[in-house]
Amino acid sequence: MISNKEIDMILYSLHSEVNILKTVTFENVSKTYNVGDSEVTALDHVSFSIEDESVTVILGPSGSGKSTMLNLIGGMDRASSGCIRVSDTDISKLNEFELTEYRRKKIGFVFQFYNLIPSLNALENVSIVAKMTSHSFDAKEMIRSVGLEDRCQHFPDELSGGEMQRLSIARAICKNPDILLCDEPTGALDSATGRSVLQLLTDMARKYNKTVIIVTHNASIALCANEVIHLKDGRIEFSEKNEKPLKVDEVNW
Repeated sequence: MISNKEIDMILYSLHSEVNILKTVTFENVSKTYNVGDSEVTALDHVSFSIEDESVTVILGPSGSGKSTMLNLIGGMDRASSGCIRVSDTDISKLNEFELTEYRRKKIGFVFQFYNLIPSLNALENVSIVAKMTSHSFDAKEMIRSVGLEDRCQHFPDELSGGEMQRLSIARAICKNPDILLCDEPTGALDSATGRSVLQLLTDMARKYNKTVIIVTHNASIALCANEVIHLKDGRIEFSEKNEKPLKVDEVNW
């Protein structure tokens, strides 16, 4: 597995100057869905702000609204009410074309269920994202950064669950996004690989001016975050700042 020092060298060599989004702010945001004759509230008048160049963990049980929150930040869904600001832009007012451009240029996604293209091999799955922006990282180097350099020519159905998760992380990072949204990014990984991936994610925030938002059930990951938002039943129970976030190698997995 690639060392933390090697990861740092890769990111340093590939880093380029880009415009950085400053903050993510929810102002009294609600999201409801119609299910048959019933209305289900996924988020209920939620307000918070996330600082730039930080790692934020959204922690809560299944059904608490974590993934809904991530989808709203990523412009994959629209709020039923309230305002969502990214830097000085209210993305809740963007039209479909503007939202597509926002996702393409500014957002990197690490999905819980990978969303890899089955007809493309590992290198092609990452390379296709690299073509979306003018400041992307090198696809081969990103695959190497998650320890899959010997699997470049393998297709998704030839990879294990953990390998597919690592590949989806390489794909998200390759675009060199301003905001990296991660839905259970270490859920299918062993402890050693999970630490390596978490190190890469935290480096993106703290050394390369990215905003990293991680949805997880794993309370241990929260110890590495600058801020933790606790969700329950679509509402924020409380949030807490870590004045001294743990280093990744200090976390008991």
